[in-house]
Amino acid sequence: MRVSEFRRAVDQEFGEAYGAVVTQDVVIEQLGGRTAEEALGAGIDAADVWFALCASQDVPVERRHGKGLADPKP
Repeated sequence: MRVSEFRRAVDQEFGEAYGAVVTQDVVIEQLGGRTAEEALGAGIDAADVWFALCASQDVPVERRHGKGLADPKP
């Protein structure tokens, strides 16, 4: 997943306004106590950040591949 795909998935799942809040303010233990933005800035893979963000926000598993993105490969 590219960072641009991450941002699109965030916007589509959470909406632009709330997506910005979630990525900038929610501290995710799975990412070492970082926010999604901090994790991306630290070089953590965007897909790993996306899955950690989804888990922290209780996004249903069936939507964790991101709306508008290809279904994950089995």
